[in-house]
Amino acid sequence: MFQTLYEHPHALKHHLTAPLLHERSRFLTHYAELGAARATLRRIACYQLAIIDYLKLSEMRAITCTEIEAAAERWAYYQASVRGKDGFLTYPKRLFMTHCTHWLDFLGFLETPVAPPHPLARFISEYLDFMREERGLSSTTIHNCRGVLEVYLRQICGQELSLSDLTITHIDDVLLHRLNQTEYSRRTIKRYASYLRNFFRYAEQRGWCRCGLADAIKAPRVYVHETLPYSPTWEDVQRLIATTNGSCPRDIRDRAILLLLAVYGLRAGEVRKLQFDDIDWEHELLQIRRVKRGSVQQLPLSHTVGEAVLQYLREVRPRSVFREVFLSMRAPIRPLTSQGIAWIVTSRWQPLDVTLAHYGPHSLRHACATRLINQGVSLKEIGDQLGHRNLNTTRIYAKVDLTHLREVADLDLGGLLCD
Repeated sequence: MFQTLYEHPHALKHHLTAPLLHERSRFLTHYAELGAARATLRRIACYQLAIIDYLKLSEMRAITCTEIEAAAERWAYYQASVRGKDGFLTYPKRLFMTHCTHWLDFLGFLETPVAPPHPLARFISEYLDFMREERGLSSTTIHNCRGVLEVYLRQICGQELSLSDLTITHIDDVLLHRLNQTEYSRRTIKRYASYLRNFFRYAEQRGWCRCGLADAIKAPRVYVHETLPYSPTWEDVQRLIATTNGSCPRDIRDRAILLLLAVYGLRAGEVRKLQFDDIDWEHELLQIRRVKRGSVQQLPLSHTVGEAVLQYLREVRPRSVFREVFLSMRAPIRPLTSQGIAWIVTSRWQPLDVTLAHYGPHSLRHACATRLINQGVSLKEIGDQLGHRNLNTTRIYAKVDLTHLREVADLDLGGLLCD
């Protein structure tokens, strides 16, 4: 491996004679197989030597996160002194810790602290199994529910109370604190209260808690359709897509992603899950795996979207064993996450000076729905395209039917108004 990275005899000898040659080479080979560039591999190799030096490693041993952070701080101070920048500490420290944790974790020598078990882990696990097996809810919904329950039930019960001891006062105190002392909106608290209510309803059936507890959980009042969707205009969406008109690999990939989000109104998770087998080029069909409904839906493949995806596959997408369509641009090459797709959209919005409540992928989903409403497409058809289970979810977009609202505003009431 090192012979392919270094040509100068002194540099090559320096790396070959340093400790832990086999362990360093294994990790570099792993990254090379993931598509890392030569410059990236050389940077990793240099950090490996610094890690060995600052952690005083002559042989591999278990390393704690505390040790890594202390070594990273010493490394950062050394870099600041060399470069003459006293405040230049955060970036080199973060880089040292990233390279160190990735290498040690790959080798199995990263000693991570074991979190104390959740006091209600058994109850939460059984309830989530019920959601998955009996109610057929999606993995995304179950994941979100797990996060809310683990946080809130730990705060509600602490280390002293059991489920059987809980009263509605314990639950209300936590929800009110979240509403009054934090930046959570009423709508967010209402959603969290719904998670808790459903859990305690199941807990009542299982005899884990007092009866009537679920019905006593009250959420903040949120009026139906009290807010407008944060929808950019279609002209702004076109400006956004125009930022990808370049020929660089990132522009080509991002254009395909933005078109999928804007034309079909897909969620970020649905773009993330898109695989080769989901695109039927012969019959011009696109298969969508709905993240909320857990179903599979076929849509006609738009010519514009198809051309953008095809260009990405032919010119940009790196070779990989992954079946997902969209991959990261940098090593380690891996499928994009929902957070990665959100960053793509947000970073493209920022230079355009467009004011939105939210700048993520859902802004394009709202823009898609609003555009279809303004074109006169029925709510049922829009709901089908967006993958809505309930028509009431789609009905919110009727509030931003600007075209027809303008027609109402321009109506000449003539003699209907009198002094």
